[in-house]
Amino acid sequence: MMAAWLVSAWLAAAQPGGALQGVQDTAAYGCVICHADKRQAFQMGVHAERGIRCADCHGGNPASFEVRTAHAGRFLKRPTKIGTAQLCASCHSDPDRMRQYGLPSGQLAELKTSRHGELLFRGNPDVPTCTDCHDAHLIRPPVDARSSVYPANIAATCARCHENVSLMRKYGLPTTQVAEFRAGAHGVALYQQGNFAAPTCVGCHGSHAALPPKVTEIVHVCDRCHVELGRALHQGPHGPPAASGRLPGCLGCHTNHATERVPPDRIAATCTRCHAPESPAAQRGQVIQQQVVEATGELQAAAAAIEDLVRAGRPVTDERFRYQSALTAYQQIAEVQHSLDLDRLDDLVRQVSSLSRAIRSTEEAAAEQRWEHRLILVPVWFLALSAAVLAGFKLSDLKRRGE
Repeated sequence: MMAAWLVSAWLAAAQPGGALQGVQDTAAYGCVICHADKRQAFQMGVHAERGIRCADCHGGNPASFEVRTAHAGRFLKRPTKIGTAQLCASCHSDPDRMRQYGLPSGQLAELKTSRHGELLFRGNPDVPTCTDCHDAHLIRPPVDARSSVYPANIAATCARCHENVSLMRKYGLPTTQVAEFRAGAHGVALYQQGNFAAPTCVGCHGSHAALPPKVTEIVHVCDRCHVELGRALHQGPHGPPAASGRLPGCLGCHTNHATERVPPDRIAATCTRCHAPESPAAQRGQVIQQQVVEATGELQAAAAAIEDLVRAGRPVTDERFRYQSALTAYQQIAEVQHSLDLDRLDDLVRQVSSLSRAIRSTEEAAAEQRWEHRLILVPVWFLALSAAVLAGFKLSDLKRRGE
């Protein structure tokens, strides 16, 4: 009798509300006698907050404290991978249940369209099911920084499989994607700059319907974020071949996971990946490179001039305003590069150069004034030095006479 009371008291204390939660919740979690670790993990997840209990997924009789009777009836042990997806979908495919939480209800249908789902429902044990990405019991919401699907954690979640060399070798897939992503422009924006607008793996591939974009889809995937660049590409000579699949869209000049920016001095070389070095297209690339290199140098010179003015203690409000205008024009150059509009490019480069020259002229004038001030002080320093020399001679003369 006493032992039964102690078990009941311990189970009550294990509930989220402690002993005050009462006998009803204690009876609902007889499972905790054997599965305390699962219960603890489950309590930390979102399902426990929504009133879901062990029996809702596993069946059985959680009111029983004996294995024989607890596992009676329609008890489900560890489900198969296919069974897991179907079990999750029993709730997550119900629009009425999901609507109240603002969640979609088509994940299972999307999963079946993906390469993961295609192999999963053929019985392939290598591919992930729901619990491989979300866990089985400790399921946190995506906004929780500890969640496996929090933006900063998604790449690591995908890497559990996609950095497994032996597993990827079976499917002829590389294992460098995550490392390339972290070092690329998107990874730097996400991990170093804390920019959560930067895409992760699911931003380009999708989550449940994970697939690599087709050649004709690449530009549209990229221009979901890079709207103006995508529009410029479609308007330029590269637009039609990208739309038809003859050009791999953005991947003609950039890579997918590394997403590197083409340096100004490598633009012409990038063009020769597809175009013969002496072709009109390659020559246009040379012109673009010269223009962009010039604008880059002008912008750097303007920034250096402002730094010199600051060190000299000069006001730089107007110069900073001009610099921001130059920077805006410079950033628009990237858009024009994608359209290959040389006239528009020339106009923007002229704007950057003009503003840079105005800033540098201010700095040069200030430097000339500093030299003029120094020249004015030359006679003063000369007289001071002469007086010091004469004083030294006089002191030496007095010492000799004293001896």
